[in-house]
Amino acid sequence: MKTQTTDFNWKQWLTQLHWVAVSESEFQSLSSDEKLIRIRHSSAHLLAQAIQKLYPDVLLATGPATSNGFFYDFQFFSSFTTQDIDPVQSEMSRAIQEKQTFFWTSVPKEKAIQFFQFLGQKLKVEIIYKLNKNDLTLYRNGDFVDLCAGPHVPNTNWCQATQILSFSSAHWKKDEKIPSLTRIYGTAWQYPKELKQYLQLVAEIKKRDHRDLGPKLDLFSFHPWAASALWHPKGLVLREELMKLWKKLIRSQQYVEILNPLLYQKELFQCSGHWEYFKENMFIFSEEKTQPSFVLKPMNCPDTMLFYKTKTRSYRDLPFRVAEGQFLHRKEVTGALHGIMRTRTFVQDDGHIFLTSEQIQEEVKLILSQFEIFSSIFGLKYEAHLSTRPAKHLGAPETWEIAEKALQYALQQSHLSFQVDSGEGAFYGPKIDIIISDNLGRQWQCSTIQLDFQLPERFDLHYSAENGSLQRPIVIHRAIFGSLERFIGILIEHFGGAFPTWLSPVQVVLIPIHQGHLEYAKKIFYTLTEEEIRVEIWSKESVSNRVRITQNLKIPYTLVLGDQEQSSNILTVRKYGSQDHGTISVSEFVSELKKNIQSRKLDVPIKNYVDHFSSKKNISTENLPY
Repeated sequence: MKTQTTDFNWKQWLTQLHWVAVSESEFQSLSSDEKLIRIRHSSAHLLAQAIQKLYPDVLLATGPATSNGFFYDFQFFSSFTTQDIDPVQSEMSRAIQEKQTFFWTSVPKEKAIQFFQFLGQKLKVEIIYKLNKNDLTLYRNGDFVDLCAGPHVPNTNWCQATQILSFSSAHWKKDEKIPSLTRIYGTAWQYPKELKQYLQLVAEIKKRDHRDLGPKLDLFSFHPWAASALWHPKGLVLREELMKLWKKLIRSQQYVEILNPLLYQKELFQCSGHWEYFKENMFIFSEEKTQPSFVLKPMNCPDTMLFYKTKTRSYRDLPFRVAEGQFLHRKEVTGALHGIMRTRTFVQDDGHIFLTSEQIQEEVKLILSQFEIFSSIFGLKYEAHLSTRPAKHLGAPETWEIAEKALQYALQQSHLSFQVDSGEGAFYGPKIDIIISDNLGRQWQCSTIQLDFQLPERFDLHYSAENGSLQRPIVIHRAIFGSLERFIGILIEHFGGAFPTWLSPVQVVLIPIHQGHLEYAKKIFYTLTEEEIRVEIWSKESVSNRVRITQNLKIPYTLVLGDQEQSSNILTVRKYGSQDHGTISVSEFVSELKKNIQSRKLDVPIKNYVDHFSSKKNISTENLPY
């Protein structure tokens, strides 16, 4: 869709520019990771080149390297489907085989604007207008020219280990009001062997997708009318077991648990400051002009301040720890929704701790030790990030500096390494984010510890000090799971649906070989039920089919009951994931199983799929200006 407004010869202009070939010797001197950045960034250009050849009217947006590959955003004027991937891959392969050299040149900003206007690439023009630069770089390979800050490989032959993976919708500048773009994802590696290994990892990730596994395991289902998943009985057991763990953790630290309304007048959030900073993410209801506006609660912080104010607090009450775990609602954009990982209604295991400045370090250390216990239960690795004052914030810089130093000291005292994320704090205070890593190498931000000097000020909170004066408390916001639904989604994919016995919705399945063994099965059923072990009897279909189904549903223990088991009062035990099938007495089985459940033993193997990629973290050009 070219629009030529002048008679200027742009083809001739391109040929007259001073094009510089990317240096082969300079590229060869780079580290493996630096080469990989360039390979992935160049592969994004190959993708755009192929798309533009097959779809001449397409609009190009941006195409950075990412931590696992690359993507490029396009605005199509016809549909793009899975059937279109192979032709694009073939076109990319053709360009790779041609060993096209990458060249770069520098042009004045105004000339770059005119050139992309001539091409009809309005998204590129919009990018250029916002760049605070007098000169911009263009990169060329073959007949494809793109606005790009670089860097790139010497020639396309370096991109042999490249594969398109998938595509999804995206929004230009994350704005839902602007027409949707198509984001095409790919991966690229230095060697074909690495690509093969990564594709095996991708296949494993797909196999573990909670959106498929959850319904297959009868945990939950989805419906387009619902704001979140519909939780089935087995999924409810999973939720309840995690909430039991949460309650055990908060009770061990002397939290009080509260339950507040879901609807509040907007004045609550005006007082807290969320109305100004978070309004677009709230569900707001106004019945009549004469009635106040109500908000469906998106977070637990403001109304916990109301609870604190219900009575006069003394310094002797501090730290005063309050927990609340109930449904919250946020107006997430459609493109951000993802199964139960990102949804509009969810439960957050919130804790709010009211304390003095002298108590900050010890309290943060206590929360960090609590998370250490929590993470070990699930076999999750983690790292800490200290997020500091953002550009848009409440409170004086001096107060922020005190808060940031307090969190940093607590991390150091806990002997926990951390990285600083400048400007990523909440608008009311700095925070520690705990980033967990699953066995597929993906990172998730779940737990958080946020230090807040602002809400106590805005809600005029006090405590009576030892000298009788009224003093302002400080608030720590903390969560362990974060969103319960999101954490369950992470666990489904981390464990591949094969949960530890204590967490499994069904822990034991009894399979009587024929009807004559049903009474023995019922006897075992009642014995296990009395010990609060979750057990089912399956007496229909063939034995082999029943055993196969227990494996598909990843039931921890399958007990096949026949003549030998019944006459000797023993059990033949099949443990999921194990080829060994042994016999054991009923009492020994019950004793061992109870011990595993009560200790929340991690009794499932966790295979690490990402050792090969451990040195490839954060390989990305997403932060480049263009």
